[in-house]
Amino acid sequence: MQWVNALSTKPSLEGAICEVAEQIKRVLTGSPDLGILFISSAYASDYPRLLPLLLEELPLKTLIGCGGGGIVGIRGNGRIEEVEETAAISLSVAYLPKAKVHSFHVLDSALPDLDDPPSAWIELLGIEPHERPHFILLSEPSVTGINNLLDGLDFVYPDSVKVGGLSSSPVENCLFYYAPGSPPTIYQEGIIGLALAGEIIVEAVVAQGCRPIGDPYMITKGERNIILELSDQEFGAKSYPPLEALRNLLESLDDKDRQLAQSSLFVGLARDEFKMQLKQGDFLIRNLLGVDPRAGAMAIGDKVRSGQRIQFHLRDAQTSLQDLEYFLQDYQEKNSYQNPPLGALMFSCLGRGQGLYGSPNFDSTLFSKYFPGTSLGGFFCNGEIGPVGGLTFLHGYTSVFAIVRESL
Repeated sequence: MQWVNALSTKPSLEGAICEVAEQIKRVLTGSPDLGILFISSAYASDYPRLLPLLLEELPLKTLIGCGGGGIVGIRGNGRIEEVEETAAISLSVAYLPKAKVHSFHVLDSALPDLDDPPSAWIELLGIEPHERPHFILLSEPSVTGINNLLDGLDFVYPDSVKVGGLSSSPVENCLFYYAPGSPPTIYQEGIIGLALAGEIIVEAVVAQGCRPIGDPYMITKGERNIILELSDQEFGAKSYPPLEALRNLLESLDDKDRQLAQSSLFVGLARDEFKMQLKQGDFLIRNLLGVDPRAGAMAIGDKVRSGQRIQFHLRDAQTSLQDLEYFLQDYQEKNSYQNPPLGALMFSCLGRGQGLYGSPNFDSTLFSKYFPGTSLGGFFCNGEIGPVGGLTFLHGYTSVFAIVRESL
């Protein structure tokens, strides 16, 4: 099996498609079974011509793609590049004779209720759980049911990895779709995706770019997304307003972290209720939305409940670098016995990239340090999809790497 990526920054759509197609044809030895495409909004006026031109150059059997505010791919000289704010097309093409490729497009209105049986989800997506598929998902950003979709997939396909991102074109958010029995189509609503089954595995590296500060707390009273009271973790500890806890924590920080907390403070929700010693990666990072100074309450970007553990986190460029390196190295060490990666996809937040690090190609270069020669394509997203603690979430400020391997 093969997985190849090509990147072009030619200003004309025809020129860009010809360049990526030629690069792929030089390397790909089998039939092009699957294409995954990311394209910048510089070509937006030519979007209607994209799929016909591409399929004329490469007889792909299945293709999904979307627009992005930044595009990631491999130049003809083999160098990985993150192209931000200028014209770019990235195309990953795979020859997968030992895998089953199933594609789908779903609308918000078609999603089953969360209390529906598994059969409703299986009928919607057209693939059985026993096939142990892994999912690559692309959504336009206004979809309101994306979290319901992720919950449903986790319920019906608990052993499957789900990764992806929300399109982020500043001009027009389009989803590009082509599948056997369907004409080339541009969707402007809904979610498109792939289910990959057979002798193929997809694994995820999720780096949320934050580090914990202080100690964990336990929520003792909360409603919806509002933390009303919390306590230290010791048995019988007194409860107090979260704003009081935050003020005490800020007083204990050094000047640098106290300054950083003014603009880059987040809340981490522990995903494992039974793990005693929490560490980096054990938390789902959520935004701190606001505080009520009178009540001392705190609103965050997720639902909370009593008994849940939280810890405050900070984010900056150095932390994001260290966080990503930690998880890439950890994944590499734990999977050294497996087949080398066929290829990979990168779903990174628009808030990362050069704006965060002050230099280009940061996350992708770090990835290539641990997986040299691995073909990488991707884009900068309006939200990133990936697992934390065994469940799948929509993230922000995150880099998600989907690593594709042939199973042993």
